[in-house]
Parts: sequence; C-alpha cells; structure tokens
Amino acid sequence: MDDKTRIELEAAVYRRLVEHLRSRTDVQNIDLMNLAGFCRNCLSNWMKDAADASGQPLTKDQSREIVYGMPYDEWRKKYQKEASPEQKAAFEKSSPGH
Repeated sequence: MDDKTRIELEAAVYRRLVEHLRSRTDVQNIDLMNLAGFCRNCLSNWMKDAADASGQPLTKDQSREIVYGMPYDEWRKKYQKEASPEQKAAFEKSSPGH
C-alpha cells in the first residue's frame, strides 16, 4: 500500500471514530479513560499537537469542536454527568497524573 492510500484510509478511520463518539453521548469521557486510556479530550489534544507540529493554526477550543461536533462547553452542558466515586477511583488508579 502506498503512503497516500494509507493516509487516506487512516483519515477515514479517524472520521468514523469521531462520528461514532459523537453519536455515543451516553459514554462519558471518564468511562473511555478508565477502559481505553484515552477520551474525546485526548483526541482533540492529539489533533492540536498534529496541527502545531505542522505549523497549522488551531486553538484548543477549535480542536475540541472538531472532535465534539459542537463547542465543548455546550457538549458538557448537554451530555456530561458528574462522575461517580467509583469512576473517580478507577480513574485515579488507571491514570495517575493524567
């Protein structure tokens, strides 16, 4: 497989992942972190890191809007729930210093 095709396939997979996460608003970021070690915020941070590395201007808010499909504060108000003590404990155990 040539590099151009691989990059196009990787981009398609990324877009599909983001669309899937946008549709699964019932899945909280803390659940993603506890199970997979990354969340929507991680994806948006990676997007910003990639933009920074390539010299493309992109703010943290812009990268979050790309991932969330809306401004982050709006998503939080609509979908984010308070983490349970169990979720918080699992997060501390699995992601110290994150």
